[in-house]
Amino acid sequence: MKISIITVCYQSGATLRQAIESVLSQQDADIEYIVVDGGSTDGTVAMLEGYGASISKWVSEPDKGIYDAMNKGLLMATGDLVGFLHADDLLAHPRIIAQMAQAADDLKADVVYGDLVYVQKENPHQVVRYWRSCAFEPKLLKRGWMPPHPTVYVRRHLYDTMGLFDLRFRIAADYDLMLRLFRAPGLKTVYLPQVMVRMRVGGASNRSLKNIIRKSKEDYQALRKNHVGGIVALMVKNLSKVGQFFKR
Repeated sequence: MKISIITVCYQSGATLRQAIESVLSQQDADIEYIVVDGGSTDGTVAMLEGYGASISKWVSEPDKGIYDAMNKGLLMATGDLVGFLHADDLLAHPRIIAQMAQAADDLKADVVYGDLVYVQKENPHQVVRYWRSCAFEPKLLKRGWMPPHPTVYVRRHLYDTMGLFDLRFRIAADYDLMLRLFRAPGLKTVYLPQVMVRMRVGGASNRSLKNIIRKSKEDYQALRKNHVGGIVALMVKNLSKVGQFFKR
């Protein structure tokens, strides 16, 4: 089973190499690694050139934002399963992709996902929050549930039916896509109960109060667009994050 992993980046030279190395260090996994850069001027292009054929495909050109770049990566992907590793993030350990692929293969899953930890920006070994997910049930969507998107691996053909990231959303296109995906009838999902990704804090959605407010507005729009719920689901979704600071 071939796994496509997509990293999108822009001026991310400070952390990109660690992300790349965490992919290239994966063992016993057939990986197609794709990097989509937004035209960085911080040495990213030279870094990518230095990896040669170790990176399967890469492009550096202007885009319309992170979700446009992610869509480009999806269109380039040829793997059986496709997932994302952001330039600030790290795969949890060198066999996590092999374990994920084995679970998907054994259970003939359409989607595999797991847990995620938020870590300090300067020290990715220092955990700040623990996002522990759970096995999927449709009723969870009305409670604002979604899996940690950086841990989600999806059968590539599903994007042909549900579409790509909706660029009308500037911050919550991943939530909109997860709602579309998990509402699909007959979807077979597998939850891998272990940490798959170490994610540095400070992402776009929580970088400022303005972004937090915009994220909440877009989350509400995504809920309404997908006929899943409204203000109650949004409130539960936001309140559920509090427990992530205490779970281990």
